[in-house]
Order: sequence, then structure tokens, then C-alpha cells
Amino acid sequence: MTLAVKALNPADLAGKKVLLRCDLNVPLKDDGAGSRIITDDGRIRASLPTLNKILDAGAAVIVVAHLGRPKGERKPELSLAPIATRLSELLKRPVDFASDVVGDSAVNAVSKLQPGSVVLLENVRFEEAETSKDEAVRKAFAKQLSDFADYYVGDGFGAVHRKHASVFEAAANLPHAAGDLICAEVEVLRKLTEAPERPYGVVLGGAKVSDKIGVITNLLDKVNLLAIGGGMVFTFLAAQGKEIGKSLVETDSIPLVQDLLKRAADLGVEVLLPTDIVVAPAFADASPLVVSVDDIPSDQMGLDIGPESAKTFAQAIKRCKTVFWNGPMGVFEFANFAQGTKVVAEALTQVAGLSVVGGGDSAAAVRALGFKDEQFGYISTGGGASLEYLEGKELPGLSALA
Repeated sequence: MTLAVKALNPADLAGKKVLLRCDLNVPLKDDGAGSRIITDDGRIRASLPTLNKILDAGAAVIVVAHLGRPKGERKPELSLAPIATRLSELLKRPVDFASDVVGDSAVNAVSKLQPGSVVLLENVRFEEAETSKDEAVRKAFAKQLSDFADYYVGDGFGAVHRKHASVFEAAANLPHAAGDLICAEVEVLRKLTEAPERPYGVVLGGAKVSDKIGVITNLLDKVNLLAIGGGMVFTFLAAQGKEIGKSLVETDSIPLVQDLLKRAADLGVEVLLPTDIVVAPAFADASPLVVSVDDIPSDQMGLDIGPESAKTFAQAIKRCKTVFWNGPMGVFEFANFAQGTKVVAEALTQVAGLSVVGGGDSAAAVRALGFKDEQFGYISTGGGASLEYLEGKELPGLSALA
């Protein structure tokens, strides 16, 4: 995936209304008083450079974004209203919130726009047409969105792997460009795929090995080190014939994993698997027990890599000049099973080169564990999009901005 995107030129925007597709898909939780609060505003903050560039150019902005997967239904818990409040705070200017996407509220809000003003439309996925598999339906909805504006800017990197109306079709209806965030993401991903400084390490975790098979397959002949943790590691251990107790496993993926391990050996790629595991009787923040990977009890499940493994992973990471990390090493939301992820994150902050945290749960984990964004070379906003780019897939949202 080496497609060049057209970068945003502020000179094109003066006096115009700009339809800006952002990724504001942030985690929310109930505050106990009937409201929803943002637990990690990283994606909102990542959208600010492009937003400010457009506003400073003398344009008005219509922000389009999604939250969760409402599947065309209006779900109050997935409203963008809390995001509008936070966006206003960060921009230090009012952000008008339309209670629909292309209805009366949106039409009214857009009609009042003046240069330097912002409106955020309600969750675009409340509209079934946004994600429809029928191209004609998506195009008709995209036309409604693009009729609001004179120019389209794509900056929601976390959604560029989706062929959705606001990501793909809307760009075709207007003069368009890629925002600063997408340009930065593409530049970093190119460094990971085209000419990485070596040694080059990839650290993968998370629940399912099936989610990462494509990345491993595509990168295996490009990397020097592959370190595996998280729930997906138990499929690797099972592929080696080890007993894994009640740990998560994808039995259908075992033959694929066995082939990958053989290919890695043939290529001379160092594959790091944990030698010890932190286990508990159930998926809960229970009292932890550290065991060898050769002695996982049948009534226990693995919830983190062990302390010796974390130390070994950290040493290997710090030897690298380029590191890509996607997926926590354990259930970091539980204090007793967060240490492996914390040690790996700390090692990434000490890489004498480019360290990339690959979005999604990994980005949430480093912030939840007290790390600052600036401690890493780059924190991606797009977990799934980053992975598909690294798999070598064509991303519709990038093709639309070529």
C-alpha cells in the first residue's frame, strides 16, 4: 500500500464550508449520574491540528464522525453529544451540535455557519445508509452530506479501511484532500513497511491470533523480531503442543500458526514467546499466580505474560531501532494483570529510534497506565486501519484521497 494522498492546502479553503471526516470514536463510561463521560480523549486531540488549520484558513467546518456500531439505529448511549462538549473545550471555541445527521437540525446548523465556526453532526452511523452494502444507497447519502459543503477533508484514519459513505463516496463529490492526521499516519506506516531502520521488531498482543495473521504473514520477511503476548499467545503455545488450561485459544488457527513458526525459523526471524504466564481461575481481577508455560494448571487461565517474559521482551525491544506494537500483553484493565503491558510500554519509551503504538487497545492501555503520548515515537489512532495497511490491503478511505 504505497498510494500517495493529496495533502491539505489551507489556501484552498478561505470562505468555504468544509466537510471534515474525523475519527472521534472514543471510549465512554457512565458517570453514575445518568451521563456518559470520555475516558480517553486521544482521538479527539489527534483531530485538532487539522481542525485548527481549516479554521485558521477562514473556513467553516462540518465535522462528521461515528461512535461505536449502532448499525443504523439511534442509540442514546452512542450519541456524540459528550464529544461536542469536549471538542469545544479543546478548540476553545463553541461547537454547535446537530441532533441528527442530514435532518432538520443538521440543515439548520449548517445554514448558520460562518467562517471560523464549527458544527458536529450526530453519529453518522445512526444512518443505516452510511454502512450500507448497496453502493447506490451509500452514494445517495453521501450526496446529502456533501451538499452541505464546498470541500471535503478526510482525516479519520481509524475509519479509512471502511467503504462507508462519509469515508469513501463523499470525497468523490467535492474537491478533497487528506488532513494532517492521515498524512502523518501514512508517513509512519510507510517507514514500517518500506525502509525500516534495523533491527526491526513487531510486538503483537490482544485476544485473537486470527486478527493478526495477515499482519504476521505480510511482515514476517521484513522483521528481525516477532514478540507475541496477550490472549493470542495461547494459540501459539497450543501449536507447540503445550497444555494451556482454560486460556483463550483459537483451535482453527493452530495449523496456520504452526506454518508461521516454521516460516519464521526458515527466515531467521527471532520469535519471542513467553516462558512464564500469570494465571487465575477466572476472567477477573483475582489473586494472580505465576507459572511456567509448561505447567499451566488445567483449572486456570492465562491473563498476562509473566515477569521473566516481560523482562525478556523489554530487553529485546530496547535492542531494536524500529518497533511496532499492537495489542496489550494481558488484561491491563485488571491491576493484577497489567504488569506485562506496562513493562513492554516502558521498553518502547526507551527505543533509540522509531517506536509506534498501533492504536486501539494499545493506545488506551499506555494512557491508562500513566504514560504520556510524547514518550513514544508515534501513537496511531487507527488499530484496524493500521493493521490492514500493514497487511498490504487497499484502504478505501485512502484511495478516495489519492
